[in-house]
Amino acid sequence: MINYFQSMTGKDRLFAFMGLAMMMVALFGIIPDAWAHGVTQGDKGYIQETVGIHPIPFIYLGAKHMMTGYDHLLFLLGVIFFLYRMKDVTIYVSLFAVGHVVTLLSGVLMEISISSYIIDAIIGFSVVYKALDNMGAYQRWFGVQPNTKVATFLFGLMHGFGLATKILDYELSPDGLLPNLIFFNVGVELGQILALAAILIAITYWRKSGSFLHHAYKANAVMMMLGFLLMFYQITGYIVQ
Repeated sequence: MINYFQSMTGKDRLFAFMGLAMMMVALFGIIPDAWAHGVTQGDKGYIQETVGIHPIPFIYLGAKHMMTGYDHLLFLLGVIFFLYRMKDVTIYVSLFAVGHVVTLLSGVLMEISISSYIIDAIIGFSVVYKALDNMGAYQRWFGVQPNTKVATFLFGLMHGFGLATKILDYELSPDGLLPNLIFFNVGVELGQILALAAILIAITYWRKSGSFLHHAYKANAVMMMLGFLLMFYQITGYIVQ
């Protein structure tokens, strides 16, 4: 990474550090605690007061969570970055979705409570991991290529725990809990499909421009920096809480 920045022109370095500074301001000055896997105050109040089965509201909440889940979207962007066939995109996104569903349901129903800061730091690491994978770092450093499908599934498990931990904090009513969680997951998958469609359209257009391969390394380097910032934000929160 150091060699990469040394190879950049002075102008590119300036823009890179300006972008990094802006991201740090956003992370540590503007964004509230609900930023990562959080639930807005209005949604929090609704969740705490809900009794019985409510399909539409929980589908909406699930879709909203995915559509505004920057960490989910960054990881998914990394996963599909070099996937050109829809079959491969479907396989990897399905693996992520299955992992997400398993830990969200089991985490809430079995009341598995883990610090949200730790889980969200791991989620930030998942973005770093995938960006480095896309940059070919593991082959250069260790001479091996980790199984990308297994990694996608395992990180899907961690992403699911992220929201499960938040939901447990809000103590949902046991009346209608399982159906509401299922509806929430339906919403998550609908939101994921919509977000993924937008990402695929954008990246497909970019691939046709001819600048894709030239800037692919830079894009993943930025993604890696974002992942590190997410990690440090959560680690700092865990230390000072």
